[in-house]
Amino acid sequence: MRLSVIGCGHLGAVHAACMAEIGHDVLGVDIDEGKAALLNSGRAWFHEPDLDEMLARNIAAGRLRFTSSFAEAGDFGNVHFLGVATPGLADGSYDLSQVTAAVAMLARHLRGESLIVGKSTVPPGTAASLLELAEDVASGGGVEIAWNPEFLREGCAVKDTLVPDRIVAGVTSHIAEATLREVYRPLTEVGTPLVVTDLATAELVKGAANAFLASKISFINAMADICSVMNGDVQALAEALGMDPRIGRSFLRAGIGYGGACLPKDVRGLAAFAEQIGVDSANKWLVLADSINAARRERVVCTVKEAIAAEAQDGDSAPEGSLRGKRVAVWGAAFKPGTDDVRDSPGLDVACRLHLLGAKVTVYDPMAAGNALAESPELDYANSALEAAKNADVIVVATGWREFAEISPVVVGEAAASMAVVDACQGIGVVAWREVGWRVLSLTAASGDDRHAGDRVVAAELRMH
Repeated sequence: MRLSVIGCGHLGAVHAACMAEIGHDVLGVDIDEGKAALLNSGRAWFHEPDLDEMLARNIAAGRLRFTSSFAEAGDFGNVHFLGVATPGLADGSYDLSQVTAAVAMLARHLRGESLIVGKSTVPPGTAASLLELAEDVASGGGVEIAWNPEFLREGCAVKDTLVPDRIVAGVTSHIAEATLREVYRPLTEVGTPLVVTDLATAELVKGAANAFLASKISFINAMADICSVMNGDVQALAEALGMDPRIGRSFLRAGIGYGGACLPKDVRGLAAFAEQIGVDSANKWLVLADSINAARRERVVCTVKEAIAAEAQDGDSAPEGSLRGKRVAVWGAAFKPGTDDVRDSPGLDVACRLHLLGAKVTVYDPMAAGNALAESPELDYANSALEAAKNADVIVVATGWREFAEISPVVVGEAAASMAVVDACQGIGVVAWREVGWRVLSLTAASGDDRHAGDRVVAAELRMH
């Protein structure tokens, strides 16, 4: 089949490459000519494992190319996937301006029977309004809208597209259903389930999935706070809860909380939509999950102050716990390991908060330093974890990169000014660090507790976004 993909960011570029990989002829469209040119060279401007190789392979095979022309998309085929961004607004609702603009620009060039397939995360009712817009703008022929939400995790997006847990298709006709079944036939033939729903359900499912996962993270963080007061073991609690098949172990990981481009936005977006339609119970639930998550970041800042106070020496000119003039190394700027994405990163947010309190903050991330510098140029950046730790009064482990779990605490101790570390993400082996003299504070153990719940070195864990 001949397909176009409108919008070639983290979602669209991956979808375009994967649709070509399973045998379709694909035209990617992005209004940024520079991005289209870079993609045509076989490279993406963001990190996603296996994506560059797939782009290059399918471009060379003639199944994939990119353009900035909507007219080309209209001439190319009659199935058009929509993968533009829907960022959050200040009130929590989705900004649908890019979706609306993309449909309006595309519809002008549709000549025959056409199917626009939305993949962006939107509130229910969006597809119906976009259909009205497309019908008003299209110069001839019938236009239909379907919704096919994505469920991609950054760092696993290629795999999640080619080997998905499920495919959801919101349709209003047998023709649209048959078209999407043909698009995804290479995947469904090998066992991927395809769930056919109405439009509103399909529009809701991605936001609902992310809200549920975010709720699990906020729940275990609330339990971590109870464990801190009662000297409990939140890792053991999470293991015990996760053994129940009705609950599962994933996303029961206490720490700094969730971030990224999707979970925070989708929790707030769904809460705003629930408030708009008068569903108070859903709004309250989601607002609570979001507030628990937001509080984790300030909790890290308070724990850093506690670490500084504990390390304070007689004669210090600054009050105990004051961060002014203190050197803080923040290990991790990506919102999770395995990606260079710093959008709504908890670690980078904490670094900025510490900077505003007068600390001299040096950030290191093995993959996301460039994006972090562009986002927060007021911070200092280092080329290695050891360089960031040099003369530091306290180290904050903010992203669970394997590199941090494997680094020698002895070597780090020789570089740092004080042997104090705040483990905000269960990212280091606490026993090993304490054995060589480090004072380790965390968000998952009682203040001053000299043990660590379920102590073990933590491997990088990729979360769904």
